[in-house]
Amino acid sequence: MTAAQDADRTVAAELDAARFADLLVGYCLEPQPGQQVLVRSTALAAPLLVELQRAILQADAWPLLRAGLPGQDAGFYRHARDRHLDGVPPLGLEEARQADASLSIQAPFDTAELGAIDPAVIARAARGRHETRELALARRWATTMWPTPALAEQAGMPLGELAAFVARATFLDRPDPVAAWGELRDFQARLIERLTPVRELRIQADGTDLRLRVDGRTWANSDGRRNMPSGEVFTGPLESSATGTIRYDVPSSPAGVDVRGVELTFADGVVVGHRADEGAEYLERALATDEGARRLGEVGIGTNFGIDRAIGVILFDEKIGGTVHTALGRSYPETGGTNESALHWDLICDLRKGGRLLADGEVLQEDGRFVGL
Repeated sequence: MTAAQDADRTVAAELDAARFADLLVGYCLEPQPGQQVLVRSTALAAPLLVELQRAILQADAWPLLRAGLPGQDAGFYRHARDRHLDGVPPLGLEEARQADASLSIQAPFDTAELGAIDPAVIARAARGRHETRELALARRWATTMWPTPALAEQAGMPLGELAAFVARATFLDRPDPVAAWGELRDFQARLIERLTPVRELRIQADGTDLRLRVDGRTWANSDGRRNMPSGEVFTGPLESSATGTIRYDVPSSPAGVDVRGVELTFADGVVVGHRADEGAEYLERALATDEGARRLGEVGIGTNFGIDRAIGVILFDEKIGGTVHTALGRSYPETGGTNESALHWDLICDLRKGGRLLADGEVLQEDGRFVGL
């Protein structure tokens, strides 16, 4: 038995690829007959990709599978010329125009693959892909993760334990995952009802005291249809409102770079001071992406208590029940946010040990638990 086959068996013992595919297709994407569904991942997600093909075909839609290879992304950035960084191939643009839905599955061979790539080059390519990104966001889309040995190593747990963790986070450990997501959606609806009339949020924790205005903005109920797993409500803060300092105590690993202990100070919505215990160079370059990178495009509140620890994957870590996160850069227009940037970097502040979130001066969350809901 090869190492890849052994890994597949280990994951399969804890995470049912067929049930996962049915959840992603039937709940997240809901393709209609004849629609084209674009699925991107790596060859390590083969068990899930094969089941997704089955589920999409059973929905009478077209599956378009795109599986990346080891070293493919790093090789692109090393060898790309100006035209490759500043645009997209015509066929790729046409594919983005024609796809009715898209699914992205994180399944890396190496979580540090892009660690040696200049972040400025990655940011430049992100700007070049702006049109295809906007096309995808305008249609049905979802993103998720499939456990791989590299992700397990990053999370500091055996592969089988990570697979069980993913099952709990996505509610696949429950008899009816869709019903479980419905229950969380209902709770988040009550949370949004509480937040809708709020004018100001204040985040307080060790090294943190940050005020944000959110009056007039729309809160989104993230219930797993786009991010799987999910479990957050979020909005776009007023672009000139962030005032104070926030320390993000949950590590981040953007583009394979280890970033820890980020601390940002804001005045009139703009970052005026910054530091990091690790990854300071990456932070500096991220803030220099463009004008919008120094403002916040999102504030979110995590509600998924099935995720009880950080694993170094923002998709999961930002949903941890008892945390809040803010994102540097791009806003989501549906929230009323207007900040534009090629950057969208979620950074997480853990409130479970002595932190609290206030809404117009009233405690909404303390020590990671919601108050009055």
